[in-house]
Amino acid sequence: STKWLAESIRTGKLGPGLRVLDASWYSPGTREARKEYLERHVPGASFFDIEECRDTASPYEMMLPSEAGFADYVGRLGISNHTHVVVYDGDHLGSFYAPRVWWMFRVFGHRTVSVLNGGFRNWLKEGHPVTSEPSRPEPAVFKATLDRSLLKNYEQVLENLESKRFQLVDSRSQGRFLGTEPEPDAVGLDSGHIRGSVNMPFMDFLTEDGFEKSAEELRALFQTKKVDLSQPLIATCRKGVTACHVALAAYLCGKPDVAVYDGSWSEWFRRAPPESRVSQGKSEKA
Repeated sequence: STKWLAESIRTGKLGPGLRVLDASWYSPGTREARKEYLERHVPGASFFDIEECRDTASPYEMMLPSEAGFADYVGRLGISNHTHVVVYDGDHLGSFYAPRVWWMFRVFGHRTVSVLNGGFRNWLKEGHPVTSEPSRPEPAVFKATLDRSLLKNYEQVLENLESKRFQLVDSRSQGRFLGTEPEPDAVGLDSGHIRGSVNMPFMDFLTEDGFEKSAEELRALFQTKKVDLSQPLIATCRKGVTACHVALAAYLCGKPDVAVYDGSWSEWFRRAPPESRVSQGKSEKA
């Protein structure tokens, strides 16, 4: 909570045992995440640049970096395997990219990681301190071990179309899921979804004020969509970012093992057999 973090900062808990990360990212031409970070951020927070901490050689968007790449990146931010990491972002929704970074730490074997509930939006609204002072943490050694149970690739999702071992939940907006609205800022990427997936827009997990809904409310959302939290679950979206909101919501309901399809629709659209892609937009044009 914002209250917990503010109290931890006030009592001098920041350091090797507690690090804060600003993981903001915005669509090109809207807001500038790094510039805003330099203007004001939570005291002691480091900027986590999701554009830097990814597989830059991949043709798909925002793919995970290697174990060594992640370990090196977070080590430079003063994070060791003994650090409690708190992640937030400045999105007006309250949370957008922070759950992706939360999941990245978990997929690389780190469990003591939290998302700041309410995000920077509520940190400011509640009048907690901010600073423009850049943080310069002492570098630390982080050992990353990929937890393959939390990650799914193209071949596994393709196999799942037949085996149906996993439920598949897509966190994009309904229009993009159905194929009736375009994918924003996308060149050569039509909207639509993976055959057999269920749509749970990630915004539904958040309150109007930008906080995560209660576990009871989240459970009810899954039940309404007939998603069984006692069974295996894969989350997907456009590029593996908002899918992490599904993983976080399930985690808050007591299900810590949701896997994320990292390539998501960005990869699926370009690689999968046409019959495995569903879009109302296309059929209406035909």
